Amino acid sequence: MASLFKRIFKKDQLILLGVGITASVIMIILFGIQPSFLRFLDYKIYDLYLDKYHTTNATDIPVIIDLDEKSLAELGQWPWPRYRVARLLKYLQAYGAASVATDIIFAEPDNTSPVAIQRQVKKATNRDITFKGLPPGYDDNDKLLALNLKTGPFILGFDFQTKAPLTEDGKVKETINCFIKPVQVAVLAPLGAPSPHDVLHKAEGAICPLPVLAMAAPRTGFITISPDQDSVYRRVPLLYSWNEKFYPSLAIAALMQGMGMKSMVLKMTSQGIESIRLGKIVIPTDKNGRMLINYRGKMKTFQYISAVDVLSRKLPPGALRGKIAFIGTSASGLKDIRSTPLDPGFPGVEAHATIIDNIISKQFLRIPDWAIGLEVVIMVAAGLVTTLLLMWAQASWLILPLLGMGYAMWYGSVYMYVEERFYISPLYSFLNLALTFILLTIIKFWREEHAKKFIHGAFAHYLAPSVISQIMDNPDSLSLDGQEKDITIQFSDVRNFTSLSEKLTPTQVTELLHDYLTPMTKIITDYEGTLDKFIGDAVMAFWNAPLDIENHQEKSLQAALAQQDKLEELNKFFIEKFGFTIAVGIGIHSGPVRVGNMGSADLFDYTLIGDNVNLASRLESLTKFYGQKLIVSQTIVDASGDRYYFRILDSVRVKGKKEPVTIFTAYTLDQAKLRKEELQLYAKAHDLYLSMAFDKAKKVFQELKDSYGEPVLYTMYIERCEQLQENPPGDAWDGVYTHTTK
Repeated sequence: MASLFKRIFKKDQLILLGVGITASVIMIILFGIQPSFLRFLDYKIYDLYLDKYHTTNATDIPVIIDLDEKSLAELGQWPWPRYRVARLLKYLQAYGAASVATDIIFAEPDNTSPVAIQRQVKKATNRDITFKGLPPGYDDNDKLLALNLKTGPFILGFDFQTKAPLTEDGKVKETINCFIKPVQVAVLAPLGAPSPHDVLHKAEGAICPLPVLAMAAPRTGFITISPDQDSVYRRVPLLYSWNEKFYPSLAIAALMQGMGMKSMVLKMTSQGIESIRLGKIVIPTDKNGRMLINYRGKMKTFQYISAVDVLSRKLPPGALRGKIAFIGTSASGLKDIRSTPLDPGFPGVEAHATIIDNIISKQFLRIPDWAIGLEVVIMVAAGLVTTLLLMWAQASWLILPLLGMGYAMWYGSVYMYVEERFYISPLYSFLNLALTFILLTIIKFWREEHAKKFIHGAFAHYLAPSVISQIMDNPDSLSLDGQEKDITIQFSDVRNFTSLSEKLTPTQVTELLHDYLTPMTKIITDYEGTLDKFIGDAVMAFWNAPLDIENHQEKSLQAALAQQDKLEELNKFFIEKFGFTIAVGIGIHSGPVRVGNMGSADLFDYTLIGDNVNLASRLESLTKFYGQKLIVSQTIVDASGDRYYFRILDSVRVKGKKEPVTIFTAYTLDQAKLRKEELQLYAKAHDLYLSMAFDKAKKVFQELKDSYGEPVLYTMYIERCEQLQENPPGDAWDGVYTHTTK
């Protein structure tokens, strides 16, 4: 299979294909996770559809009996005496309402009842009072309301609690004396389907009407509804489960009362609830029994009738015949406000009316179970088509085709919504199209930029950032053919690394090299150097290639001194981690070399060749012989001037060269100031040595060794003076020492 892909696709195309598939996989994962910010975007697309394509041909069956400002102004503030509520119910029944539901919870006794007033006076003054002229039954408003409830098509509202109510001491408070009415439900379920009580919203408690009222009412219905995560109300539960019984919403209870229904049918699938059937009407729901509300518009889409007009008998006879009336409020301070996709200030009572309208008109909004699968298929298809197009064409050529594909996905989603009332979200398809297009365009742009690809691929790991920037700004300045150029070369090596590594495990050796080489390499690039290669624990670097570096000899010296300072810090860490410190020798030389890509046509390395490279390597090797951390050649001294102090070490012929080389070690001026007396004494000893006053030179070197340490260098000169005393050189002696080993 792999070979087949390679024959069909080029390497770059395979990379694009892999990235495109990865983008689709990422989107599938996000689709499964449904992060809140993407769910919020999906809600907004749904709201846009509902706002732009909602139908306004609402039915006239539901009406709102409004406890409005006018009613409160004429009859007094809420709560009204229950006898007035009883009259309101009876008048609505008289006007022919098929059912009347209260979006109000009568949970507390009516304190305006004569019997309640008698109890209050008795408790306050210990006196009994009586009322004269009361009509029969008007001494207790709650009982009066209960008598009316028994004789009409009335539904009382209550509220479920989704979290268990707690007592003051934190214990679960049991809901008692709650005589709300469950509904009879027939369940049609395939084998293996979950129990409806497991998928329906569960109640942990309830705020119920007074027992005397709840027992009298023919039906009760919950007004409980929860918003989506963005606090917008889009769907409503039609059933709740409590104590293994089913309880209908206020709208469902009102509709069943108005249609004379006693039961409903619940159809299940293996995933949960599919629909609820009332008579011949099938209500599609999600798996938890929730219905999407097909809002018809803003507030007052349905008929509002002022409660005072009902109580004043201003309506014509039969005005509410066959209607389903909901008693609620739009008055300031009492208004039950819900934010909907079409209106941020939508009365909660009108939401119940909208549910009735949706069911009667059968104009439902649906997100079917197969919508998820279809969204995933479209999403993946959008990503793959985008990938395949970008594999063979320029991104600029595909803008119009991809815009057309995006429009087609949008139009298809809108068509399903308008014609079938199915909501198929285009969000993730758009996101996958955009993500795939952006990622692949970036990758193609990166791979098609040949010069930048070469710079980053060939030099990013061993060039200074400033050098890379120069090459990117002017790619023509980089020659790949090689050239002769004056280059400063630096070699550094860890002393006795083989014996040190024997004390460590292979893993520890790797950690030691990483901890040492990482900061050393950074110092090289910080001082505009180019890393050539690692040779085990050794490092080769150079300055002034591939681009010109001003004062490259001095920058190399600065880097070497900085490396010495950094090594002192690292050794404190190494002694704790590995139990020893390390010593490093550095050699620096500058001169003409050949620089460029060296190697075969298939495998090459950007490096240096030439005699001066070998000399720099020899200088690094001599650091151990002379006991120095740093050795530089005369070329570095000449280029750096008086900004550093250079102590002459020797004039030598390194192995493989006939011409002598003067070698030095270097100090900053501050370092030289601290060692002023030692360096002056050493200069004197070295002058005596060169003048062949070996006996005097030996004594000064001995004094240096006794007073200042540095035993390798001073001991070497003491021994050399002794040898020259025993075998005096001739008058032609030039002071050059010939090294026979590397």
